[in-house]
Amino acid sequence: MGSKSAKIVALCGNPNCGKSSLFNDLTGLKQKISNIPGTTIEQKTGFFSIDGSEYELIDTPGTYSFHAKSKDEEVALELFTEGHPKRPDVIVYVADAHNLKRNLFYFSQLADLKIPMVLVLNMIDVSEASGIEIDVTRLQEELGIPVIKTNARRGIGIQELKQAINGSEFVSHLQFGDNSGDDIALRYQRLNVLIGKVQTQKTKRQLFTERIDPIFTHPLWGYLIFLSFLLIIFQSVFWLAEYPMQAIEFGFDKLGAFLLDVMPANWFRSLIVNGIVAGLAGVVVFIPQIAILFFFMGLLEDTGYMARVSFIMDKILRGLGLSGKSIVPLISGVACAIPAIMATRNIENWKDRIITILVTPLMSCSARLPVYTLLISVAVPDTYLLGIFGLKGIVLLIMYVIGTVGSLIAALVFKWIIKQTHVNYFIMELPIYHPPRWKNIGTQVIQKSKSFVTEAGKIILIVSVVLWFLASYGPNTENEKLLSVTETNEIENSYAAKFGKSIEPVIKPLGFNWKIGIALLTSFAAREVFVGTMSTIYSIEDENDLVNIRKKMMTEKDPDTGKPVYSLAVVMSLMIFYAFAMQCISTLAVVYKETKSLKWPLIQLAYMTTLAYVASFIVFQLMR
Repeated sequence: MGSKSAKIVALCGNPNCGKSSLFNDLTGLKQKISNIPGTTIEQKTGFFSIDGSEYELIDTPGTYSFHAKSKDEEVALELFTEGHPKRPDVIVYVADAHNLKRNLFYFSQLADLKIPMVLVLNMIDVSEASGIEIDVTRLQEELGIPVIKTNARRGIGIQELKQAINGSEFVSHLQFGDNSGDDIALRYQRLNVLIGKVQTQKTKRQLFTERIDPIFTHPLWGYLIFLSFLLIIFQSVFWLAEYPMQAIEFGFDKLGAFLLDVMPANWFRSLIVNGIVAGLAGVVVFIPQIAILFFFMGLLEDTGYMARVSFIMDKILRGLGLSGKSIVPLISGVACAIPAIMATRNIENWKDRIITILVTPLMSCSARLPVYTLLISVAVPDTYLLGIFGLKGIVLLIMYVIGTVGSLIAALVFKWIIKQTHVNYFIMELPIYHPPRWKNIGTQVIQKSKSFVTEAGKIILIVSVVLWFLASYGPNTENEKLLSVTETNEIENSYAAKFGKSIEPVIKPLGFNWKIGIALLTSFAAREVFVGTMSTIYSIEDENDLVNIRKKMMTEKDPDTGKPVYSLAVVMSLMIFYAFAMQCISTLAVVYKETKSLKWPLIQLAYMTTLAYVASFIVFQLMR
């Protein structure tokens, strides 16, 4: 992808200036994400061609100046040093036309490097809507470089930008600073003169954002609106996903029945039907719910609302010992803890970053969603409060709230243990509200759902095969050969059952039997493996039923007491365990990678396992 002779173009600008939209417009699907050599900082690059000329586009992190405060900003700014292998041939600087003065400060520092540049005035529609007019021709003459007006969200001005990049041999003939002690004041003085020549304020119009932000960021209404959005999302996870999930279950039922009919009755058929198909069915069936969750998360992010959530939560988090910048990783943790932990690189203070890393996995990620929805469907009745609020959706929302509250309490505890050396302040720019870009949101949903299935599928395939063998065979003391459990339909005689029963005394106080114990151990590879494990175990017991594990779990009775195995007390205990437990090896691996020490992942594993066990024990004992 891209040739070795491709010219390098650096995409630069302040945060929330529209760089990401412009990057997607220029490169389309020709993108990749990789680590910058010698670091753990991710870098997004893409490729595009103009009239036969190849270009490599590097998307640098949004920053306000050369005075970097975070690790990713430091590494990105090294790109412009002499002798750097990726030092750009052209800089495309993206400025928010609605706030030109602030956006041009970083531009002035880059312009003094005398690298060919193109200035992009993005979101020109917003500046015009607020009564700001910019004389582009005069600005080009003053700077001596191409200036292009764009609306990246609608793809306006992209072709003009490509032609400007292709013919860019221009460096700004203005010198904005002198690297003296008064450099900042001098730059703003010269920028004020420049802006005074090219910008006029015809009228002062109030933007839609300015009208509704007092409500969405209100100290009371802001929280109520956010909780209302969450309730709608989790209601939709059950309501909208019901029919596609039933279709997927029906498809796997038919596939299993077909394989049972056409394949000879032997161990290989059992492996395919009861091991691989049953294990994968237990995860694929949850794709609609995962897709719905990612859709709503993308919608909130793309419209600009998620930044308001960060703003209203800042005061709460600072009181708990977290940096205001911890908000982004915590919110990202709802999707997946791994990229969320990597997002902590923006946090300058090391101790703030460590605390954020330690508590982020407590946020209920998408991998917990299949576990929650399966267990909720087993024990929570399908009833509605006030005729509109489904009890299942409310319980799911409560589980996410529990994870969030747990992470905040853990942060408060670590605040006492890990002392802060100084107070950090959270400064962020709230982007204006935008109509959602449905194509981008759809692409994001497809990519993340596909990633969820492929990454989890690899693990589940291995676990399902191993578990199938352990659940299908057991020791035969008479002739010291393997005993085929599938021939006797007695899974209690299998290796898996014997191993599960050996740990049953440890988990019995939590309300768990040996089958749940097996699922707890296998799902340490990935939380969602729990569902595949239960599918495999119950399919071994009955070859005629592949994916309808809910019905089996709902009707299963304890042989000793005759009570339901999956009572409300057991289900709530199990969900609480998964809410707090570190059931993901990959998360521990990325914590080790980010901290470069075994100390922190081991501390994380120890405290989360202890918290999960104690909380689960309390819930079961109170509800039994």
